[in-house]
Amino acid sequence: MGRAQQRRREILEIVREADVQSQDELLARLRRKGFRVTQPTLSRDVRALGLVKTAVGWVSPDALGPDGTRAVAAPRLREERLLRTVRDSVVSAVTAGQLVVAKTPPGCAQLVARAFDEAQPTGVVGTVGGDDTLFIAMRSAAAATKLTQRIRAALERRQRSSV
Repeated sequence: MGRAQQRRREILEIVREADVQSQDELLARLRRKGFRVTQPTLSRDVRALGLVKTAVGWVSPDALGPDGTRAVAAPRLREERLLRTVRDSVVSAVTAGQLVVAKTPPGCAQLVARAFDEAQPTGVVGTVGGDDTLFIAMRSAAAATKLTQRIRAALERRQRSSV
């Protein structure tokens, strides 16, 4: 397989795994993966692959739904993205009745809220993300407690793996 084919395969994998908002972001991700590529080459690759710019970022044509927006990702992929986002962006979580209150670094709460909204975990009714605080409304207090425990377990795994 040629270098261009490998690069294009990697581009597709990147846009399928994460929301990529710009070609500059895509270029940076490619470079982190060891691909030396220029902006004009990347533009040609994007055109050749038929990538489409949507409100959530670049997507491959096969990821588009019939209305031209990004189709919903497979549940497993949404759950993996949520877990990764929680590990990367949540600092703490507590239960407050039927709410889970999660703290994040400044500017990250809406990102985490979006990940919850996309993943649609069982028991989650909705989210509200501020700057560094996220409220996750749950169907019951028991569901809120269970989600808080799952978040804390993910945070503990992150701490153990960084030691």
